[in-house]
Amino acid sequence: MSQPAPQELFGHPKGLYVCFLTEMWERFSFYGMKALLFLYITKYHLFADAPSYELLGAYGGLVYAVPVIGGLIADRWLGMRKAVVFGGILLCLGHFGMAFEGKAARRVDGVVVQDARALQVFYLSLALIVTGVGFLKPNISTIVGKLYAENDPRRDSGFTLFVAGINIGALFASLVCGYVGETWGWKYGFGLAGVGMLAGLGVFLGGQRHLHGHAEPRDPARLREKLGPLSREHLIYLAALGGVLVIWQLIQHTWTVQGAMHLVSAVIASYLAWFLATQCTREERGRMLSLGGLVLFGLVFYTLYEQTYGSWVAFSDRLMDKNLLGFEMTAGALTFLGSFFIVALSPLFAWLWPWLERRGRNPSTAMKTALGVLFGGLAYLPLMAAAQGAGSGVHASIWWLVLAYFILEIGEVCLYPIGISAVTRLSVARVVSLMMGVWFLGTAYSEILAHSVLGKLSALEPGETASVAESAAKYGDLFTLSLWIGLGFAVAALACAPLIRRGMHGIK
Repeated sequence: MSQPAPQELFGHPKGLYVCFLTEMWERFSFYGMKALLFLYITKYHLFADAPSYELLGAYGGLVYAVPVIGGLIADRWLGMRKAVVFGGILLCLGHFGMAFEGKAARRVDGVVVQDARALQVFYLSLALIVTGVGFLKPNISTIVGKLYAENDPRRDSGFTLFVAGINIGALFASLVCGYVGETWGWKYGFGLAGVGMLAGLGVFLGGQRHLHGHAEPRDPARLREKLGPLSREHLIYLAALGGVLVIWQLIQHTWTVQGAMHLVSAVIASYLAWFLATQCTREERGRMLSLGGLVLFGLVFYTLYEQTYGSWVAFSDRLMDKNLLGFEMTAGALTFLGSFFIVALSPLFAWLWPWLERRGRNPSTAMKTALGVLFGGLAYLPLMAAAQGAGSGVHASIWWLVLAYFILEIGEVCLYPIGISAVTRLSVARVVSLMMGVWFLGTAYSEILAHSVLGKLSALEPGETASVAESAAKYGDLFTLSLWIGLGFAVAALACAPLIRRGMHGIK
C-alpha cells in the first residue's frame, strides 16, 4: 500500500521540521555537555591534560562509532522510529546523571584525591549518552533522506536546513549550558542539557504522524516474535542496556576503546566487502565505493574540526582574552561560535547550491568535499597567529578565534550536509542506515585522531610548569601541523574528485 504524499511547509515535507526540532533539542543536550566536558574533567576532577585528551577521544570515538550498531539494528529489526525513541530515553538518563557532582577532587600533598563514586556515576552517564546517541543519531538523519525522492533537487537544501536546526540547538547549548556550568555550577549546566533532551523526545513523539510511515520497522511481525519469554524487540532493548555496562567499563580504560573500534570496523568492513562482492550490481558497487572516498575525506575534516572541543577550548581558556563585544565569556561558552556561523551560513548555502545548479555551475559532491577539507585546514592560520601573539605574554585577541571558526564553518557547511545527503543517495537501500553509521564511524576515528593523537601534542606533562611562551609554542606547533594536514588532504581530494564523480554514475 502506497504512503500518502507528505504535506509540505515552506517547500519541504513537514516531517523535515519534526526531525529538525528533535535533532535541535538533542544537539542542545549533547553540545551543552560537550562544551563543558574538557573543562569539567580538568578543573573539577583534576585530570591532567594528557588523560583528559585521551578521555575526550575515547568518549568521542564511542559516541560516533556506536551509531554503526544502532543503524544496523534499525535497518534489520527495530525501525528508525522506535530506535530514535529508545535512544532519546537513554540520553535523558545520561544527561541527568551528569548533573550528579559528588565531591570535587582536591590535591593533598601534591596528590590528586578524587571522589570514586562521583567518577563512577560520571562514567556511567557517559555510557548512557554514547548508547543513546547510537540509537538516535544515524536514524534521525536517515528519516530525513527518506522524506525526499532519490533525485529530488530539494534534498541538499533540506539537509542543509536540517543541519541548521542541529546548530541552533548547539548554539544555545554552548551559550547557556557552557556559561551556566562554569559560572553557577557544573550540575546546573549538565541539568539544563538533560531538560533539552527531554524536550526533543517530546517533539518527536508528538510529530510522528508527519513521518508517514517512513520510519516504521521493516517486518513488525518478526519484531514481535517471541524468543523465549521475551519478544525480539524487548531482547534488543535488554541487550542495549547490557551494552551500556560494557561501555561503562571501556570508557574507564581509554586504551581499550581503540581496540573495540578496530574490532567493530573489521566486522563492518568484512560485511560490506561481502555485500559489495555478492549483493550489488556494478553501478551500485561504484556508488558505494565513491561513498567510501567521501567518508575518508570526511574523517580528515573532522579530525581538524573536533579539536574545537579539546585544544581550542584549552587554548582559549588559558591564553586568550575572552571579552567579546563587552561580554566576558567562558571558554566553554565560546564554542557557540561554530554553531553561530553554521546558522548564519546555512541559509546562504541552501540558496547558493540550487542557484548554481540552475546555471550549470553547481560543484559536484566530490568538489564540495574537497572544499570542506581545504577550509578545515585554512581555519588554523588565525590560530597560528593567535598562538604567536600569546607567546609574547599578552593574551591573544578573541577575534583570531572568531575568524578561525568562520573559516572552519564554511568548510563544514560545504562538507557535512552534502556528505550525509550523499549517504542516503549513494547507499544501496537495504543498508542505508548502516552506511549512515559508517559515516559516523569515520567521525569516530576523527575523534581519536583529534584528541588522543593531535590534541596531546599540546598537553603539559603532570607536574610540568611551562612558561606562557612554552605553552603558546606547543599550541602553535599543533596548529601548524593541522594546517598542513588540511592542505595536503585537500589536494588529494581534488585529485580524486573525477574518480569519485565517475563512480557515482550520474548521481550528483
